[in-house]
Amino acid sequence: MPHFISIADHSTEELIHLLDVAGRLKKQLKETGRNDPILAGKTLAMVFEKPSLRTRVSFAVAMTQLGGYGLLLRQEEVGLGSREPVEDVARILSGMCDGIMARTFEHEKVTGLARWASVPVINGLTDYSHPCQAMADLMTLQEHFGNLDGRTLAFIGDGNNVARSLATACGKLGVKFILSSPAGYELPEEDVDRIMALLPAMDFELVRDPIEAVRGADAIYTDTWVSMGQEAEKARRVKDFAGYHIDERLMAAAPKHAVVLHCLPAYRGLEISAEVMEGPQSLIFPEAENRLHFQKGLLAVLMGGMK
Repeated sequence: MPHFISIADHSTEELIHLLDVAGRLKKQLKETGRNDPILAGKTLAMVFEKPSLRTRVSFAVAMTQLGGYGLLLRQEEVGLGSREPVEDVARILSGMCDGIMARTFEHEKVTGLARWASVPVINGLTDYSHPCQAMADLMTLQEHFGNLDGRTLAFIGDGNNVARSLATACGKLGVKFILSSPAGYELPEEDVDRIMALLPAMDFELVRDPIEAVRGADAIYTDTWVSMGQEAEKARRVKDFAGYHIDERLMAAAPKHAVVLHCLPAYRGLEISAEVMEGPQSLIFPEAENRLHFQKGLLAVLMGGMK
């Protein structure tokens, strides 16, 4: 496992191993207040084209808790793909650091880093995928329910990078994935075809009506309707997504044991109500914390060789 760019690149066994290591490190931290410094003396270069609260804090803290250091590099400092070619940045950072995490707009920038780097490269988010988020989400469900196989996750909203990564992660780990989006906002047909070709036994369902989508769901998931870079489309998107809110009406149609997830930032009153977000079925903040724990496990495996 030289890099972590896309869920599709990894076997079910590799993903289970990452969840296992993340769980062990989380348990060690909770029980002893510290983790073994398995990344002592190592540095992770953290390249940010897009700002982030959770990605920056979770990777920096993960490196600190493992004895290493997370070096923040903003786009104006690096000029990834503009001031400096991706292939140059990859080789320069490889010569000075032990790993690279990049949060970019274009997915090709992260794949380019991986192509040219001689150290592990991690996808912290691109417009195409968000694999660390998807794995932290499934870690949260595994902790809550005790297992993943046979569970059902209903994603209500935009067929975006998070939905794409979650669908693939669910297929790899035995979770039924239901996508409910307004017309024109589904995952592109070529993405669905690609996922089903990779995972032909996967239970993947497209359900237009969000009420029907949640009837058998163990987890109900949403994301913002207006991602970074889509601000000009906000008015149209809010109108198009009317009826796709996770609110009390929607939750009343779901099983009583169903939990709610959101990758954040959340816009209360749009894709999710404040009452549901702060209610007893919400796992949103434990889910956010698990970004730290999953990524710590990922770093321990990629940069520390943890078994």
